[in-house]
Amino acid sequence: MRCWWRDCFLRMSEKSEEKEKRERQFIENGSKLLEKLIVSCNGKPIPIRSFFAKELRQATNNYNNHYGMLWFKGSLDGQIVIVRRFPGSKIWADLAINDLVISAQMSAHSNVLKPMGCCLETSTPILVYACATNGFLSDRIYVSHVTKRQHQPMVWESRLKIARQIAHAISYLHTAFQRPVIHMGIHMTNILLDEHDVPKLSEFCKSVSIPDGETDVEADGNCLYSKFKTPEIKATGKATEKTDVYYFGKLLLELLTGEDSYNITRLTIDKKSSFIAYMHNHAQVYCINEVVDPTILAAEGGASLEPQLQAFLQLALTCAEEDPQRRPTMVRCYQRTQAD
Repeated sequence: MRCWWRDCFLRMSEKSEEKEKRERQFIENGSKLLEKLIVSCNGKPIPIRSFFAKELRQATNNYNNHYGMLWFKGSLDGQIVIVRRFPGSKIWADLAINDLVISAQMSAHSNVLKPMGCCLETSTPILVYACATNGFLSDRIYVSHVTKRQHQPMVWESRLKIARQIAHAISYLHTAFQRPVIHMGIHMTNILLDEHDVPKLSEFCKSVSIPDGETDVEADGNCLYSKFKTPEIKATGKATEKTDVYYFGKLLLELLTGEDSYNITRLTIDKKSSFIAYMHNHAQVYCINEVVDPTILAAEGGASLEPQLQAFLQLALTCAEEDPQRRPTMVRCYQRTQAD
């Protein structure tokens, strides 16, 4: 009898401690979120729904429905959602809150992944988004991913449309708010596609606003690995709107070639060189058909597309200039993708 009472008491104590821990985390994360919303949104109300941790575990089958790295697919109230669950730490908690606040500010834009809410009672907030059912752009563009997953390669018209829509989303990020916001993570793995292949930009974890009266912002800590840094961040540790332009240029080159710039499989690039350096060097020497994704040419006929492909390449290379002053603004990039 004593053993039974002791076990009951221990279970009750554990449940009480767990409840207190969830409440502490909710208050701590909630206060951070509220503070960030007040600073970023100028008092404008942005509705963010709160979910219980248990609710999200059930919705994702205990996080067994993997959708991508840190992403899980689930169902809430009869609606398909995707849930982003970060590692548990203070650094990741701050990044998750930053992601939620900026994506909430951007949620009215049709090319941004729409946040539905979050769970604040875990050490790092868990974020919930409306599902983009066609997965990640990288799986439809990178030759290695398309082959592995047996996907149908994306046609040129769709690639061009995606470039245009992402350019508009980034332009909005740079110009729509009181202070320009730099995305800092424009990459195919951070762009999802809905059922109509409309792109949805995500990953605002490292996004940062340029302070009032300044033209740049400290950003060295926003890039964990040297290979992800733009030339100006490597040189000065600072970023401007032109930093996003550089990343956008790299995205355009990947759309054009079908290559993952961090894992080249088709083009022959010297180990001491980089994807962007290779494209700069070869654009002046070789026919464009030698660098373009062969599936584009096979599907639509190379000769008729060549002028458009060449213009697209030149825009990409201009965006990826080493000197930020020589890069166009994102607004200008958007205008030029419309012209293409």
